[in-house]
Amino acid sequence: MIPELLHVGLLLLLLFIGGFIGHKLNIPDVIIFLAIGLILSFSIQPSEVMSFAAELGIVLMFFMLGMEFPFHQLKRMALDIYKPGFLDLLLSFGITLLISLLLKFDLPQSLLIGAVVYATSSSITVKLLEKSKRMVKRDSDYLLGLLIFEDIISPILVVIVASIYIKGNVSIAELGVTGLEIIALIAGALIIGKLIFSKAEAFIKQYIDEDFFVLFIVGVGILYGGVAVAMNLSEVFGAFLAGIMLAESKQAHNLQSIIRNLRDLLMPIFFIQFGMNIDVTQITMVPVLIIIIIWSIVAKVATGYFGGRQYGLTKLESWRAGFSFTQRGEFSIIVASLGAEQIQTFSGIFILCSAVIGVILFQLSPKLAKRLK
Repeated sequence: MIPELLHVGLLLLLLFIGGFIGHKLNIPDVIIFLAIGLILSFSIQPSEVMSFAAELGIVLMFFMLGMEFPFHQLKRMALDIYKPGFLDLLLSFGITLLISLLLKFDLPQSLLIGAVVYATSSSITVKLLEKSKRMVKRDSDYLLGLLIFEDIISPILVVIVASIYIKGNVSIAELGVTGLEIIALIAGALIIGKLIFSKAEAFIKQYIDEDFFVLFIVGVGILYGGVAVAMNLSEVFGAFLAGIMLAESKQAHNLQSIIRNLRDLLMPIFFIQFGMNIDVTQITMVPVLIIIIIWSIVAKVATGYFGGRQYGLTKLESWRAGFSFTQRGEFSIIVASLGAEQIQTFSGIFILCSAVIGVILFQLSPKLAKRLK
């Protein structure tokens, strides 16, 4: 029997090789890690150690994401981008939900598919913008605003979808209770952030370089994620709120640097574990999959164009934005991991196809925009 430690060491080296190849070939690492997971699924199964590491990885990812958004910044961003943001939510989540219902999925499954289709991959999109040197363009500001809006909505969507999907058909009363729990968790984060962490800047500056300080930071994120789980909510939502609390200390950048390496170590394990849970021999509903893929692209292009025009972009900039953020990735994987095996396989193939098509459309977006302007 091969020792668990040997398994982990070989896996990490394999992930490094995959990431290195992806870097050299300009292929997003999410695609590489999913593909590795798919290949490994034929020979090995995820272990308990891998599952725990994967869970910590997504908690730390949303924890760091929350640190990007102090409360005042959240309010300002919501006012700037809310119209295109809600158009995005309507088309990518709402209409996908209706399409899924028409395709004979039940309500919990349709909610899950809608949430999988909703969010663009922030990591893939930002890396593509940086490598193509498009960060200085106006449509990139618009895209980043939409990505931030999605990053704010996504954790809340996870809570709602997880609650309904896991429980099955829920009553209005149960949805009301879930809503109150969400409000209570947000209120708790607001109070703790304003009363404690907004006054903790000096404390953080004094001890941030000590080797034991990482225990405090990671502990806060995991603890509030655990509080969310205890309230029957999602751990990623709790971790996201914990990050917002710490952002009030005005030391978010320094705090992120402490846990970035730990997140970067654990997140690939989550992606590869998801890939290992996809049973490609059980792929069914191919026509349905094609319909969802086509609509997912149409929805994002429409959001990019019509939302961009409302935002003040030219036709050229709006079309370029629309073709630049059709790729799905990390959030879609997190949502899909909540589903049963058949839905995970369906969603996993969708995410992989969407990521590949999205990268191609991004590279073609300047030419496509010029033709359509």
